[in-house]
Amino acid sequence: MIMQGKPMSRLALATLALLLAGPAVAAAPSPTETPSGAPSLAAPAPATSPTAQAPGVLLDRIVAVVNDGAVTQSELDERMAQVIADLARNNTPAPAADVLRRAVLDRLIMDEIQWQRAQRIGIEVSDEMVNRQLAQLAQANGLTLAQLPEALAEQGINFTLFRENMRRDLARQILRRREVLNRVSITPRELEQFMERLKKLPDEQAEYNFSHILVAVPTEPTQEDFERAARRAQEVYERAATDDFSQLAVEYSDSQTALEGGQMGWRRGPDLPTLLAETIATLRPGEVSRPIRAANGYHIVKLNEVRSGASGDEMQEQIHARHILLTPNALQDDATVRQRLADIRQRVLAGEDFAAFASSLSEDPASAVEGGDLDWQSPDSMVPEFAAVMRQLADGEISEPFQTQFGWHIVQVLGRRQVDATEENLRQRAFEQLQTMKADQDLELWLRRLRDESYVEILVN
Repeated sequence: MIMQGKPMSRLALATLALLLAGPAVAAAPSPTETPSGAPSLAAPAPATSPTAQAPGVLLDRIVAVVNDGAVTQSELDERMAQVIADLARNNTPAPAADVLRRAVLDRLIMDEIQWQRAQRIGIEVSDEMVNRQLAQLAQANGLTLAQLPEALAEQGINFTLFRENMRRDLARQILRRREVLNRVSITPRELEQFMERLKKLPDEQAEYNFSHILVAVPTEPTQEDFERAARRAQEVYERAATDDFSQLAVEYSDSQTALEGGQMGWRRGPDLPTLLAETIATLRPGEVSRPIRAANGYHIVKLNEVRSGASGDEMQEQIHARHILLTPNALQDDATVRQRLADIRQRVLAGEDFAAFASSLSEDPASAVEGGDLDWQSPDSMVPEFAAVMRQLADGEISEPFQTQFGWHIVQVLGRRQVDATEENLRQRAFEQLQTMKADQDLELWLRRLRDESYVEILVN
């Protein structure tokens, strides 16, 4: 079974966890990708209102020029406060102020670079997509969507800014999926071999909470680069015997989880990164691994906790569906694509052939050749937006156009069934992990290339 090109497979990439960026906004991981528990509404102390400033006091300044944009002092200060508050909630000592400021500023610069690129290539995030994300966030915190603005206001968070920054982060997620994840290719042979490896890895029912530090090498590393990284990784490993691992991660890690203290959260055995799985399985809680060499540098892992999960059958609902995917581009924006799909839907309802439209127009190559047919799929294997729409449809019903990270869709549900999905679940996990492994390395290279191609001038020490 060739799974390349199936656009709705959900990727649990820690490096792609949703981090709401920008002023006056608390970090809020995506409910579907959160590393450790439900998304939090906790926020840093609100920034001082400009109206409270004394006359003549500088209200803001630019701390970094990023192409034709900028990062301001207020953004840096507020993100610093947010990160410090997050570290305190996790009982993680904050590193030296200059070290933390440098790491936070670098994150803000990379966020700005990605946001600019998303705008440049025409990525838009619909209100419906933002609303679904907000609803998931509210539900995870025991609230309704209507209660969310008031809950945020009680913590000094402006809901309008919160919503806009969620829109920007979703745009960055779409950008990363389009330019990194969708280009990952997996052959049937790779998939079968990897499934065999997974069967030998840690207990499928056990869950592992771990943290991670990456000491990276350059894009095209030399032997000297690896030797330098090895020495630095060894130094970090030795310090981990006495120093706080989370603080070391903030200070030394080149991973996207550095500002979270390297925390990767709870993962079931089959969902552990394959590069680290065998090592994690040998550790006892509290132990730190020796540096593990990989193509992108050296990895150090700390196992925090282990808990056993309840075993049980793997009976699950599967839905047979077909869809049409259209992607916005320079010639057709989101509104145009959405209207095209709405017109197609009306023509199908009037009697024209769904499969014919999918074959000739759909931009999902894997399903287009099958008339848009996705075969039988578990909704849990789809991205949340797609799964939510599928679950709501009656058999035979065709959805209104809706947006995911991959573009705009209409979907028709053809049937439902309950199946023993043990082997299929293993195949899906294998595919997602292989995709994650390849994408992790590609993502680091892609981010470095974006930074290298951008004009960045830091105006503060």
